[in-house]
Amino acid sequence: MKNDRPNINQTAWIDAAYDLLITSGVSAVKIVPLAKKLGTSRTSFYWLFRDREEVLGALLDRWERQNTQALVLQTEKYASSIVEAMLNVFDCWFDPALFDSEFEYAVRSWSLQEDAVSERVRHADEQRLEALQAMFVRYGYEASEADTRARTVYLLQIGYISMHTQESKDTRIRRVAQYVDIFTGQPCTPADLERFASRHTARFSAEELAAAQQEMTHEADTDARHPRR
Repeated sequence: MKNDRPNINQTAWIDAAYDLLITSGVSAVKIVPLAKKLGTSRTSFYWLFRDREEVLGALLDRWERQNTQALVLQTEKYASSIVEAMLNVFDCWFDPALFDSEFEYAVRSWSLQEDAVSERVRHADEQRLEALQAMFVRYGYEASEADTRARTVYLLQIGYISMHTQESKDTRIRRVAQYVDIFTGQPCTPADLERFASRHTARFSAEELAAAQQEMTHEADTDARHPRR
């Protein structure tokens, strides 16, 4: 017999709501499916929440705390150069525990259905862009250039997420240095790449890193022989 007392805490309900949002979209986040997922009755839900809207609000709060806060904090993290600062931001795209891309995709899909959610996404976008622009300004970029570079970084990544782009690990690590070069106008050295990859050893093997560094060395030699105009 199911227990109607609140023996399952709020976090468990929100975790279950998160799972349903990710796998099936916001329309699936309803009280009965949540209770079934948790193996309890719908009555126990009302010991902890007023209604479904409160759970949905808690999901949005979690999204803002995790993804927006993570990105802003990464832009403010200590770095000795704009290249290192950009790689700090890239940590968000390579570490799902830091920035949850599946959560981002689900919330953005949800925002297409509800104006209030769309407004929260718009506000989050503004915060994130402002943080990226401020990062560029700290490293000597003029405000309008900093704004353009910030938008290039951010809108490209949101495009990756919105399109559910899938890349192999070796493709991703090989593109990091080139993206840094494009985004900052400064070269990402093999040493920069090695420090970055060392933070993501679960994602990149030594062989993949070595191949990427070899490719970077080859490209550097090519550029030296044929300078870009």
